Amino acid sequence: MISQLRGTAVLKDPEYLIIDVGGVGHRVYVTPETLAHTPEGVETLLWTHLSVRETALDLYGFLAREDLIFFELLITISGVGPKSALAIMALASTETLTDAIAAGDTSYLTKVSGIGAKSAQKIVLELSDKVGAARSDTARKDESETLDVLTAMGYSVKEARDALKDVPPDVLGAQARLKHALKQLA
Repeated sequence: MISQLRGTAVLKDPEYLIIDVGGVGHRVYVTPETLAHTPEGVETLLWTHLSVRETALDLYGFLAREDLIFFELLITISGVGPKSALAIMALASTETLTDAIAAGDTSYLTKVSGIGAKSAQKIVLELSDKVGAARSDTARKDESETLDVLTAMGYSVKEARDALKDVPPDVLGAQARLKHALKQLA
């Protein structure tokens, strides 16, 4: 199994990177966040998962080992394949997703195409005890309120979540998080 790649990103596509390792280009499917933090022509290290199917061998890569671990937890759920797991991880940070799952919040999961309310409930049910302790109710409420305000202001859910990803975790309170997110969007 290929667990890690260290090489140079030679091509960036909206869904994957081509990583040159010793003259061999490996196609590695990644989240938009990983894609954004991996410049072309620079050596990078990706933690990888090799998905073996009858017709393909696909690599999925992550900058942080914690992201790989969460990805592998997601694909243990019946009905959640690697592409769906990657789509879930593209919605928010791993920390935010694990907190939402631990708290029983399915709202992030149902935004993924192909993941309905029943599938989201199944993911939450099967993973809630595995993902660790959740943040406080106040922190989750602040995140949710800020997201609601940003979407009410006309930003798309994706734009709002991307802006909230960039808010440092030490920024507390809905007002402070909103202010920081608006700076990111400006």
